[in-house]
Amino acid sequence: MFTARENVQFKSTQKECNRHALTDAITDCAIYMLDPAGTIINWNNGAQQIKQCTAKDVIGQNFRIFYTPEDQRQGEPERALAIATKEGKYEAVSWRMRKDGSKFLANITIDPFYDSNGKLVGFAKITSDFTERKRTEEQLAQAQKMETVGQLSGGIAHDFNNLLTVIIGNADLLSEHLQSNPELKQLCDTILSAGERGAEVTQRLLAFSRRQTLQPAVIDCHKLVDNMRVILGRTLSEDIDIKITADPNLTKAFADPSQLESAILSLALNARDAMPVGGHLTITISNASLDKCYQDDHPGVRPGDYVLIAVTDDGEGMSPEIRQRVFEPFFTTKEIGKGSGLGLSMVYGFIKQSNGHVAIYSEPGLGTTVRLYLPAAIPTQGEQPETKPRVDLTALRGSETILVAEDDPFVRGHAVASLESFGYRVITAVDGRDALAKLNQNPQIDILFSDVVMPGSLSGWELAEQAQKRKSGLKILLTSGYPMETLAIRTRHNPNVTILNKPYRKVELGRRIRQTLDIPSGDYLGIGVPIDSTAATALST
Repeated sequence: MFTARENVQFKSTQKECNRHALTDAITDCAIYMLDPAGTIINWNNGAQQIKQCTAKDVIGQNFRIFYTPEDQRQGEPERALAIATKEGKYEAVSWRMRKDGSKFLANITIDPFYDSNGKLVGFAKITSDFTERKRTEEQLAQAQKMETVGQLSGGIAHDFNNLLTVIIGNADLLSEHLQSNPELKQLCDTILSAGERGAEVTQRLLAFSRRQTLQPAVIDCHKLVDNMRVILGRTLSEDIDIKITADPNLTKAFADPSQLESAILSLALNARDAMPVGGHLTITISNASLDKCYQDDHPGVRPGDYVLIAVTDDGEGMSPEIRQRVFEPFFTTKEIGKGSGLGLSMVYGFIKQSNGHVAIYSEPGLGTTVRLYLPAAIPTQGEQPETKPRVDLTALRGSETILVAEDDPFVRGHAVASLESFGYRVITAVDGRDALAKLNQNPQIDILFSDVVMPGSLSGWELAEQAQKRKSGLKILLTSGYPMETLAIRTRHNPNVTILNKPYRKVELGRRIRQTLDIPSGDYLGIGVPIDSTAATALST
């Protein structure tokens, strides 16, 4: 039997154990305690998952280690505790740091705790990751903004078209009656010409607002684009090289062919303006499949099979701020009088009205890729649809260690989640220097999966070379949102390394990782050394 004192101690211990069990069961929030000075005194499983730190890493350290260097210099950690003490609670949404140096948007609550005598004994801190929610809110807000602007543009275009009908019609009739008066007829013809230009503007507004009349048909996109080669050559300057490539097993698309030609021509003209001293324009046509995971990241996209037309230039590229607004009507970076700002908005509206999807990938100095996803044509009754072989997901599993080097937190998170679902152990890095440091710390790494274009002094190619010098036989797989032609022109690269094109699906990533790992060491000789035909075939499939 317990004494009264032992019974109290037992109940207190049991209560403490129950509290720890409860907090450890919560994995979507970081819940931990601080002493009055801000030192971490306990750590739950959610904190380990969000912050990427174990209890051993952080207990005994001040919680300011999770603040950005700028916030630390400004005294934000101390300010947070002071507010919590004074007001009884501190709440904020701010950027915080993970163990690997990456940032995440955190929703933070700090509550002070007092003993029975009213003395401050510490703080309870709850942190949840708001990054994904914030990104979803921004995407939804942008989609709603585009929808609102589209409705406004469509209404204006409709009403303006009625006015233009009267203006053009009367100017046309008046011109016929002024044949004997050349001076007045010239004025009338000027009005007529201006009205027709106005009609072109309203047509583009209708395209953006998805209210134009479309005549969709089954299209062989490769044939359509190839037939445009002559007009593209005449439209673009002679110092721009045009290259068109297509998947030999290309599926047919379902869209309005004349509007598709206009969209491609508009993209080509934009590419020309981005390459004032010449360059390369690459148009690639391939089959694509967008799944539920892609839909989660791009609200409004319908999962299914598509034909992808990617138009790439190696021009000036765009900043993130410009890239976010390029599809808005009347937005342009050109000089006054040099552009209407309706070209890309027309493309956007046409693709959306065709139940497709449009995406843009661009970085300053590395050119731009605009991807047009057109819905694949449904086979008619007389045609037999191709049966796709079922993917054996068990064959893609593994237990090796993968170093993922990717600066974009959303792309990095997708890659990590996909690879971990196949059973791999994943270590992350935010740039080339970080990746080399992680490689030194983790000699068990079997393969490097890296983006080609990353901030800092090391590109993916250079990272791969240095990584293999440090660890002989390290397998390499690179990825990029740019096609190989652009990378070959604008970056230092090695033709023997296979590129996994972005955006990639989970199965594509798993298959390419598995193929790279399974190449025998004798066949895979690494960066700068050709691989034999067997290995090359395995990587290209």
